[in-house]
Amino acid sequence: MAQKSDNPADPFKKALAEATKVMADDPELTVSYSVDPSGLTGEAMRLPQVSRRMTRDEVLLARGTADALAMHRKYHNEATHARYSPPGDMARDLYEAMETARCEAMGARDMPGTAGNIDAKIGHDATRRGYDQIRQPADAPLAAAAGYLVRNLATGRALPKGAQNVMDLWRPFIEEQAGGTLENIEALLDDQTAFAKLARQVIRDLGYGDQLGDDPDSEDENQDDQAQEDSDDQEQPDSAGQDDSEDQDADADPERAQDDQQDQAEAQVSMDDLADEEMGEDAEMPEGEAPLEPPPPPPVSEADPDYRVFMSDHDEEIAAEDLAEPAELERLRAYLDQQLDPLKGAVSRLANKLQRRLQAQQNRSWEFDREEGILDAGRLARVVANPTTPLSFKVEKDTEFRDTVVTLLLDNSGSMRGRPISIAAICADVLARTLERCSVKVEILGFTTRAWKGGQSREAWLAEGRPQQPGRLNDLRHIVYKRADAPWRRARPNLGLMMKEGLLKENIDGEALEWAHRRMAGRREARKILMVISDGAPVDDSTLSVNPANYLEKHLRDVIAMVEKRKIVELLAIGIGHDVTRYYDRAVTITDVEQLAGAMTEQLAALFDSDPRARARVMGIKRAG
Repeated sequence: MAQKSDNPADPFKKALAEATKVMADDPELTVSYSVDPSGLTGEAMRLPQVSRRMTRDEVLLARGTADALAMHRKYHNEATHARYSPPGDMARDLYEAMETARCEAMGARDMPGTAGNIDAKIGHDATRRGYDQIRQPADAPLAAAAGYLVRNLATGRALPKGAQNVMDLWRPFIEEQAGGTLENIEALLDDQTAFAKLARQVIRDLGYGDQLGDDPDSEDENQDDQAQEDSDDQEQPDSAGQDDSEDQDADADPERAQDDQQDQAEAQVSMDDLADEEMGEDAEMPEGEAPLEPPPPPPVSEADPDYRVFMSDHDEEIAAEDLAEPAELERLRAYLDQQLDPLKGAVSRLANKLQRRLQAQQNRSWEFDREEGILDAGRLARVVANPTTPLSFKVEKDTEFRDTVVTLLLDNSGSMRGRPISIAAICADVLARTLERCSVKVEILGFTTRAWKGGQSREAWLAEGRPQQPGRLNDLRHIVYKRADAPWRRARPNLGLMMKEGLLKENIDGEALEWAHRRMAGRREARKILMVISDGAPVDDSTLSVNPANYLEKHLRDVIAMVEKRKIVELLAIGIGHDVTRYYDRAVTITDVEQLAGAMTEQLAALFDSDPRARARVMGIKRAG
């Protein structure tokens, strides 16, 4: 006899899990409760943990999250979604937000009881992200606003306070640019394909058409046209003779003609079934034709087509704020500030020195003897000496680095635990604050793995009988601490996450660098700078135990070579306690924060220097060690 649980929350959790399976129309769905971020992975759904106290907020959040994920499970087709998904970051964020809103709006229409629950979840998420405190559209995420507007237009429901605030800030802009496209949106909710096309049009209307990639429908039309031409070419020879012969046979034997038609219909059904089963092994091909092989899957890595990943189903790209509650992030940030307290002097000197260097370049370039602009006081003496001399004006030139984005890619491996990760956090903190003052956008990313010595990927590999040379054999965790377009004040607490116990695990540098490079390549800025902050070579015990010893290191070198060859992004590195010049051409090594000021200031100021020779001289310090 099963022992009865003494946890008062268990009956509620069990009932919610069963109701969720019914709403999702998936009896095989596995529902669990975890402190990890909520979401759907394969046949598993994770919901927020519900404590023994079962507070009202916990219950509402669990029910709202369950309903939202169930609606996504029921109404979302992944193949259709992937077909129309754009490659650009901003376009993809808009596309994802609108599809989520579509699924939730369909739930509110077909199952009205879910609407209030999902409202509670939306309100919780909006409050956690500080949406109710935002006052300027530039501080609010456009993708979130677009999703909220779609839900509002499709359901007519008012949104929770924070979500309503974000939607109201962006609504005039969205309706001005895409109002016509969004008319009658509720009529397209049932058709995911039609809705995906509408979402792509909205993205184009909002000015991100360059991130949409190729039109999947135009590719299909080209393929259909080619297939029709090939079919016509094959059927043209001797078609007249065949038709005449068949007509004569049909006239001579009507019953036989009827049987032939039935046989043809059955053969067509059989071929359709075979096509659905991807042309099974026993299918007979027409004489003289070779079977069509499915196209090979695209390579995992653009830098090395031979680089393999055993399983990517459990990899994740996640925002830092989704890995910890706001209260925990504030506590961890306070702990980081405590670590930085003895170093405030050095940090302040670095910030001021770097800002002076950049602003000096920002303000030093002028065009003189202009007919309008700022009065040139240095040339007033000529006017005094000769009153007929016209006044002289000057105009400040636009500098190179105004249209610039900098990405900081931080190694979040276990070997960085302690002082190295504190130094990396200081680097990110100082650079983000300083560059933002100089009108340079900064993105902060981190990379690690979800488990030690392999995670679910390794378990799957073991279950399949340990195939040889499986490639990368761990689950990636790529963390977004700060998006380039997000203001520093909102992302500041996120850096405290690096102080969280258990976050830092193993490091697969090559894939992380390729990920950061893809994010930058899709941005509009004219100049892109990628700075890697690491403590040495890539290490993942699970991968290296069943592949060549240099497997991950070779891939890192291949990715670095690709980045430098394409020249879309300028790449440099800071080694924390270890020399990384064997990987990166532009690199310096620091062992303490006291060295941070000189190393980072000179490196970054050199990158922004308009004189390439001066830049090369400063970057030459990488070999000095």
